[in-house]
Amino acid sequence: MNPTIDIRRADDRYKTRISWLDSKHSFSFSGHYDQANTHHGLLLVNNDDVVLPGAGFETHPHRDMEIVTWVLDGSLVHQDSTGHSGVIYPGLAQRMSAGTGILHSEKNDAWRLGGERHDRPVHFVQMWVVPDERGITPGYEQLEIPGAELAGGLVPVASGMDKHDGEAAIRIANRYAALYAARLAPGQSVALPDASFLHLFVPRGSVELEGAGALAEGDAVRFTATGGHRVTAIDAAEILVWEMHAALAA
Repeated sequence: MNPTIDIRRADDRYKTRISWLDSKHSFSFSGHYDQANTHHGLLLVNNDDVVLPGAGFETHPHRDMEIVTWVLDGSLVHQDSTGHSGVIYPGLAQRMSAGTGILHSEKNDAWRLGGERHDRPVHFVQMWVVPDERGITPGYEQLEIPGAELAGGLVPVASGMDKHDGEAAIRIANRYAALYAARLAPGQSVALPDASFLHLFVPRGSVELEGAGALAEGDAVRFTATGGHRVTAIDAAEILVWEMHAALAA
């Protein structure tokens, strides 16, 4: 593979806008399809979603997919057919393994579980990677990542890699993939890992990518056969980075 750095700007993403949802898709999704833009490495979905209060995704099915949800603002209620339910909020990483089949809903209505009704949208990023094996048992896991850790640099928040055993990461059923998150203060920088495939997404703020220039909110970068570049916050920013050492078969 030849080393490449492919910058994808926020405004170039596919968009789904309905009364309660503002969703931006980095890859082909739902009614948006482009044969040349279906995935990068093992990552098939990187959806940047804003859901209004009292609304959300009604119960729907998934199969053979590792789904990781990362909330930026607000709260999202998860309920699924395996009996898991709860509220996802900023700093709480969540993974759902669809496996042989699972039903779930995701709504911005945390008051149903207690407390007063609110009027705040929820902003979250949902990412899908393929599992190593089809037909695994459906499952669910969540873990809170302390804010101090996220402010200190790249933190593994979801991983199937052996090198992250014992670290503060939820497990995904793919031994070639890991997701990192960081909250960067202005001027703070981190070095990206080396990997066959990397995906950098800037869901909040703006950063400077070494050798490539500024990235604004919603911008993404797809790296192939390269890594080690420094990412420096221009203003307060949050970044999500997938490290992947395999790709989907052509």
